[in-house]
Amino acid sequence: MLVATLSAPVLADVDSDSLPEVVVTAQRRPEQAQQVGVALSVLNGADLVTRGVTNVNQLQYQTPGLEAVPAFGGGQPQFRLRGVGFDDYASNNASPVGIYVDEVAKSFPIQTQGLLFDLDRVEVLRGPQGTLYGRNSTGGAINFLTARPTSTLSVGLDADYGSFDLFRAEGHISGPIGEGLSVRISGATEQGGGFQHDRLTGRSLGDADRWGARGQIAYTGGGVDLLVEGHYGRDTSEATGLRLFDPLVFPYGSASPSRVIPADSGHRATGWGASDQFAALHGFAADTKPFRDNETIGGHATLAVDLGDAKLTSVTAYEHFRRREYNDWDASDLAYAGTYFGSRANVFSQEVRLASTGSGRLRWIVGGYYSSEQLRDQFDSDFVQSLGFVARTSYRQQAHTIAGFGQLDYDLTSKLTLTGGLRLEREVRHLRDFDTTTTPLVGIGVPAGQSDQSYTQLTGKVAANYHLSPANLVYASASRGVKSGGFTAYNTLTTDQLAPFKPEVLYAYEVGTKNELAGRTLRLNGAAFYYDYRRQQVQSAIYSPIYGAVGKIVNAPKSHIYGVEAELTWAPIAGLEITQGLTWRKGKFDRFNDLDIAASTAAGQAVTVSRRGQDQGFPHWSYTGSASYRLPLGGYALTAQADYAYRDTLAPVLLGPNFRVHDYWLVNATLTLASGPWSVGLYGRNLFNQHYDLTRNFFLGGIDIASPGRPRSFGVRGRYSF
Repeated sequence: MLVATLSAPVLADVDSDSLPEVVVTAQRRPEQAQQVGVALSVLNGADLVTRGVTNVNQLQYQTPGLEAVPAFGGGQPQFRLRGVGFDDYASNNASPVGIYVDEVAKSFPIQTQGLLFDLDRVEVLRGPQGTLYGRNSTGGAINFLTARPTSTLSVGLDADYGSFDLFRAEGHISGPIGEGLSVRISGATEQGGGFQHDRLTGRSLGDADRWGARGQIAYTGGGVDLLVEGHYGRDTSEATGLRLFDPLVFPYGSASPSRVIPADSGHRATGWGASDQFAALHGFAADTKPFRDNETIGGHATLAVDLGDAKLTSVTAYEHFRRREYNDWDASDLAYAGTYFGSRANVFSQEVRLASTGSGRLRWIVGGYYSSEQLRDQFDSDFVQSLGFVARTSYRQQAHTIAGFGQLDYDLTSKLTLTGGLRLEREVRHLRDFDTTTTPLVGIGVPAGQSDQSYTQLTGKVAANYHLSPANLVYASASRGVKSGGFTAYNTLTTDQLAPFKPEVLYAYEVGTKNELAGRTLRLNGAAFYYDYRRQQVQSAIYSPIYGAVGKIVNAPKSHIYGVEAELTWAPIAGLEITQGLTWRKGKFDRFNDLDIAASTAAGQAVTVSRRGQDQGFPHWSYTGSASYRLPLGGYALTAQADYAYRDTLAPVLLGPNFRVHDYWLVNATLTLASGPWSVGLYGRNLFNQHYDLTRNFFLGGIDIASPGRPRSFGVRGRYSF
């Protein structure tokens, strides 16, 4: 993927009345997206900047079927694609949606929260991936391809300033430095933008303070392509606050309260405050604003050697991530439910693959992948005023993965291509030195716990692509994907919580079509899919005779998801381009005897409930679209652009109707005037000031909190590039 993009452009210009060809490397070689029998969406870097996409979570409003929401509003994202997702606010478990930057996998979801900048494009692939990729996955993959060093001088600077004193800038310089050598240096920063305030004092909250830098050096010559990359990022932003959507009673659980904090009627009010004990443990003042202090540093080397009829590629990568994050999960000045994360993760990975380069009927790729993950994590909870103590959890986790993979594509006829792929993977995970204790000691917790989880799995894919004509493709595929098992790694009261949950397996069946119509001015793609889920990983609970219901990730033995999706791109006249994306999906449990928390609490023992036939609760509909019109004005060009997204209702299975996240619309627009290398513009985001929540939850019973979305904002933007 990486080496191919050094010489393959994303957009190959055709005549001005037709849509440009989109070149992707989703199958590890440059291909026209319309000729690939895979459901995928492509967004180029310029569009991401125009639409204000600065982190991976915001992609959910640009890609149908994708959701990316912060757990409890914090830095732990939860990804879901076509309904395949995983709910967990701990740091240690893998996502079912693989995130890659220049072919390097992000092993932990917490590693994905840095700034996005200087991107060439993003490719979103739906369905299990593994016969071509370093890591296995059940939901799909999101590939970020950064811009590459250029053979001619290139300079760019982009900056915008908007509501709530939000300032963002990014820039790059790229060019040759010698025979076959070129470099690129890029960076970005984001400052301000906090839209929340303390409901008691009026203090603001939410200002960003993050930046990132990347350096690359590339060499090409003698059949060898080498790219060495290094990057650094720092995020010392204030955290996003939560809002109370139900009243909060103080003292906690009292039948005759002395104080009640009313539910927040607006989405911008919040509150925070820590106990003196909790603040002293972590070196900050009790009234310190919730914050992040995260750092990432890493790099990779990609070497490609042309062997004539084949190309050998090696990708070697190392990533270090440090997390220090304080959040207030009771959304008040009380010390009811504050949290602190202290994480250090180190990941080394090595991928080697050999791929055919000829133009014959048979194309193949074989490869091997190895990764080693080391995580030290600390998770502390401030329950001083609610339960009378600080809960403290710490542990080490190690994971080692080794896999071999391969795929064959064979042109049975000039119109019919058959595909087969296999992956054999062995993974071992160890949880060590797990300890939950309290300050002061109250006699609960699990000291010196440990657990192990491993699997060896054979997964694969078979597919057939048939070209009705050069502009019309139909395809069908069946694949099997696996997501790693893991451990429930938050405040643990019983050793039963430490028992590992098993890997989940997804059998995916899909049919689809890709079409270019009306003289290549209309592009219409569609797909239908059915997913047979085995051992789906679900956030639930188990029952302890001492502590009652306690949280744990469990496996639902059998479930299914099915749906349809369609994407349209249309250029009806010169200068006008319209895109539309629509997804409908639904999931149900087929066999799942789950804990009935309310009945178990009343009975004083474990009582189960069958969830057979129950909806899985994720949004059924998602809709995205955009329209852009470019009007030449002498030596200038005026471009008007709008994009919009609809997110359907989220109804969490275990939480009940009170925690339903209601559906909402978002509409954004920009107006840009350009001349040569310069452009200036105005933008508006969430134009209709939609009040919406990203998540609803509770960390401690009776404290009902929501993570609010951003309100309406306006800004001005300028750009210079050549």
